[in-house]
Amino acid sequence: MIRQLTPSEVEQYIKDDSVRPHLSAKFRTTSGRQVWGLFEDQYAIEHEPFDKPSAIICVAFAYEAPTDEQELERYSDVKNPNIFGPLIQSNAVFYTVWSYEPGAGREIVNTLAAHILNTRKEIERWVTLSPLTVMAERFHTKNGAVLHSVHDTCQVFEYTHLITE
Repeated sequence: MIRQLTPSEVEQYIKDDSVRPHLSAKFRTTSGRQVWGLFEDQYAIEHEPFDKPSAIICVAFAYEAPTDEQELERYSDVKNPNIFGPLIQSNAVFYTVWSYEPGAGREIVNTLAAHILNTRKEIERWVTLSPLTVMAERFHTKNGAVLHSVHDTCQVFEYTHLITE
């Protein structure tokens, strides 16, 4: 099961983020940005609290696909002024994911994508803000994403269909 993490939980785990450990818990949990954890459903077995997550993912809801962290912050800012009226955050941007167990990274991406699909009807576009690594490229292309653009610090992949399909 997945659940949204609290800022104090995020603070505890961001040291393990190999892509963006410099982003603060406050950045990750405010202004159109969320952090989710994948947990084993222990309540099906015993009544003990959840332990550590098996994977963590950060998502931003943005009105444009960002090309770097500064745009990620600006495009997900719900207070960003617009002379034409409110901006619709129609892009789901997965910008970092890490796992503690094999296969958990893919599982949390799939599970969160399904959750967003069911709860945020305004989302029309699914993109990543991925590191410039072969591993990131292989993961996304293997799962049906198309390379959208390459920039100085990251590459953007777009999913025209969700991984969950």
